Amino acid sequence: MEFLVRGAGRIPSPCCGKSMSVIGTRDRKSKERSGETKVYNIRRLKCDNCGRIHHELPDFLVPYKRYDSESIEMVLSNPSNHDIPADESTLFRWNEWFKSFLDYWVGCLISIMHQTKQENIPLDLRSVNSETALQRLGRLVGNASRWLARIVRPIVNINLWLHTRSAFLSADG
Repeated sequence: MEFLVRGAGRIPSPCCGKSMSVIGTRDRKSKERSGETKVYNIRRLKCDNCGRIHHELPDFLVPYKRYDSESIEMVLSNPSNHDIPADESTLFRWNEWFKSFLDYWVGCLISIMHQTKQENIPLDLRSVNSETALQRLGRLVGNASRWLARIVRPIVNINLWLHTRSAFLSADG
């Protein structure tokens, strides 16, 4: 089963804020909580100013991850009590990914809050104290479901999303 994904309005380029043009589509696979793989046909957009290519992802997809955000969120929220059909190495990598990017995401979200002049920015989120990582993030994005999407979307939309796609490539590649 394939789904078409289209944004309702014009999207500014995350890298420079200028307009973008549709240059095609591509298929993006994602596994759901049930284990079913779905295919989404997403738009490829090219920045009219700088020429960079961007893909229009819906909120329920995380860049460079092959499971939907609900599945990843469930594992991160309940590491020992979930029903996600993924092997142990995948679950381990998700947890390591989350831990390694936590401080970066907190910094990005605080920066976005400052840039958009939001009030009540929590202080001391980067310090290590008795709070868990999820509690620290919860002070920024809330702890209701879809918290991972609330982290990903603003960071991606201002072009601060880092990827580890090439982490396992050899030095020669």
